[in-house]
Amino acid sequence: MRKDIEIPKVENVHIVAVMEWDKEFTGQQWNIYVVNNREDEISMVLVMSRGNSEDRKTSTLRHDMGDLAPKTSKKIEFITADVIEFTNEYLVTFFAANKLFERKFIFEPNSISEEKVTEIPVLENEGILAK
Repeated sequence: MRKDIEIPKVENVHIVAVMEWDKEFTGQQWNIYVVNNREDEISMVLVMSRGNSEDRKTSTLRHDMGDLAPKTSKKIEFITADVIEFTNEYLVTFFAANKLFERKFIFEPNSISEEKVTEIPVLENEGILAK
């Protein structure tokens, strides 16, 4: 029954926001990455993203990220300044060691700012980790 269902805990997989130069838009912008800091590959990675505030919300986007090798990252999307004030959620689902893993990551409103950056190990860059 329900007590027999094992729900594995997601460890060493992160969602991060990194400020980067964009050649196309010729300016700095925040990009969101999924980071595999595990010792093994994660496969069939799916990321669902959405944002909301008290009176507005964004579209729900689904991203097929494929497989991520150990100690690598992959860009999901860029995030505009308009939605930084929203609560931004990222639901990550993947397979590893023949098990299904799932975790929700959240950037609280206005938590994405240059004053709050920390070192991100796999990217070797500064950014913000989602909770």
